[in-house]
Amino acid sequence: MTQHLLLAAFALILASLAACGVDGAPTRPEPARETVPEPGVHISGEARFGVITQL
Repeated sequence: MTQHLLLAAFALILASLAACGVDGAPTRPEPARETVPEPGVHISGEARFGVITQL
């Protein structure tokens, strides 16, 4: 029983260490760019229409 517990603990430690750095070295996020809207009228949105029936 102790061998199985020791083996399970070893496998857990090995799995956690193997997952470290999987996606590569850490990188800094790019600075946020401030967007200046162009002058003029901007219209955006979403519209849906339709018929729903149940049989």
